[in-house]
Amino acid sequence: MIRQYSRFLTRDGISPGEFRRIAQEEISAYPSVSFVEDTAVSISGTDGQFHIATAQGKTFGSKKLLFAVGMKDRPLNIPGLAEVYGKSAFVCPYCDGWELRDEPLVIIQKGAELMHFAPLIAGWTKSFTICTNGADELTDTQREELQQHQVPMFESPIRHIDSQEGIVRQVVLEDGTIIPCRGIFFKPELVTGSDLPRAIGCEISEVGMVVVDAFGKTSVPGVYSAGDSASRMHQAIAAASMGAFVAAALNNTLILEDWQSMQLS
Repeated sequence: MIRQYSRFLTRDGISPGEFRRIAQEEISAYPSVSFVEDTAVSISGTDGQFHIATAQGKTFGSKKLLFAVGMKDRPLNIPGLAEVYGKSAFVCPYCDGWELRDEPLVIIQKGAELMHFAPLIAGWTKSFTICTNGADELTDTQREELQQHQVPMFESPIRHIDSQEGIVRQVVLEDGTIIPCRGIFFKPELVTGSDLPRAIGCEISEVGMVVVDAFGKTSVPGVYSAGDSASRMHQAIAAASMGAFVAAALNNTLILEDWQSMQLS
């Protein structure tokens, strides 16, 4: 969850809701496109003849499928995090680090990924504290590296996060430690935004993403996937780029199939 899009030329600082509104407005100019406010609940059929059933009892047919379902967060058992998520607690410094530059931050992370994240955060602020919310899962060498950079780290579990109107004020640990801060970065637990890719047999990676080839094809013939659910590059501009490329590849396949069917007839 983000407050606004960053690093998306011509759309820097725009809210996700406004971005979607503009996108729908522009796409609506094409007469072959229609929007349906409904939820797909099941898919049947095979390549060339898929059937999508919705929560409102409708059925749609299609030759191909393109999943652009994104990723969603599993709830983290940290009291107070939900109240600040997307307002002063974020997951990506490239998306929200600029607005929190030079502010005192808390990083909720552990293990090897922490050793990637800590130097990254240091590019925005030198005032940050690490809360591992339990055992740090670091090696002695990694702990020494953090100490050399004078980065405070606490292993005590987080009791709760205090905030006011969505802005974090402090993180309180079980051992009584209080860490004042103005922002939080943490590692989310992500799953695909829909169970349908798995339900129809698409291969899912160990980290929960839909496995695709260079053209967005999944392991199921006729089924494609693009965006965050098919890439570890969780950036709006990267998802848009991948979506445009995969859509072109899918369209090319449809055109070639029509061409070949005309030859046979």
